[in-house]
Amino acid sequence: MTSDVSGSAAPTPSGVGAAAASKQKGRSLLLTRRDKWILALLLGIPAFVHIFLVWVPTFASIVLSFTSWNGIGGLDRIKFVGIDNYRVLVTTYPPFWPAIQHNLIWLGVFMLIATPVGIFFAVLLDKEIRGTRFYQGALYLPVVLSLAIIGFIAQLFLSTDQGLINGVLASLGVKPVDWLGNSSLNLWAVLIFASWRQVGYVMILYLAGLKGVDPTLREAAKVDGATETQTFFRVVFPVMRPINIVVLVITVIESLRAFDLAFIINRGLNGLELLSVLVTNNIIGEASRIGFGSAIAVVLLVVAVGPIIVYLSRTLREEAR
Repeated sequence: MTSDVSGSAAPTPSGVGAAAASKQKGRSLLLTRRDKWILALLLGIPAFVHIFLVWVPTFASIVLSFTSWNGIGGLDRIKFVGIDNYRVLVTTYPPFWPAIQHNLIWLGVFMLIATPVGIFFAVLLDKEIRGTRFYQGALYLPVVLSLAIIGFIAQLFLSTDQGLINGVLASLGVKPVDWLGNSSLNLWAVLIFASWRQVGYVMILYLAGLKGVDPTLREAAKVDGATETQTFFRVVFPVMRPINIVVLVITVIESLRAFDLAFIINRGLNGLELLSVLVTNNIIGEASRIGFGSAIAVVLLVVAVGPIIVYLSRTLREEAR
């Protein structure tokens, strides 16, 4: 009887080790050599493309911003000039400061007008009103269109001779307005169409975020006597912090990369100077100033990434507390 009990005792340490080794070997056999090659390709190719098309040009632009080069000849023609490009850019290059001002205005309109309007439409459509699908499609349609197409649409509306708006004004006996040629009007006219596209973008992002909010949070706020407005700003909106970060990043990027729209309208001149247009005109324009254009690109990078880094660092610091 005693020997039977001892015979059914727990496995010896050597038996446990053998079982663990067999289990580990089974796990390692889950990925065959072919699977590892496929996994390496699936991860390696996108990583290589991202590094080659994003990080390499970024660091190359930073290096070239301290040089003078017209892009003709080999790399031995590149001349190091230190911070001269930045000094000329800030002190004696006329379009620079107007471009900075226009980009900041673009960002301000997107943040203070387009984003709140997009949030408003998202809240309305989240109520499942009649025709919700139609309104979603109508508001999101401009997002599907490229900025170049938006620019052509803007010309159809704002053209001095054949534009829809001036046609309506002429039928009312009002003298046509040069919406695109007047430097004090064209930026604001173009921003209307840029915001038309941005509203749909913001709307669809916040609508997706609202669909993911736990309904019990709203019910609890309603039980506590909170109004719909109080519930949104004090309960729902703080919960959508990840969506807020995404919208912030997209808004900054969209406001600073608005090259297509301005270039289609009047090649980014006469009131539509933007940093992205200045980069293009200097690098691939007749002047072909690679180093100087790279300095503008670095300024654009700093303006784009700076606010995002500051906001994210503050957000992460608050969450760490």
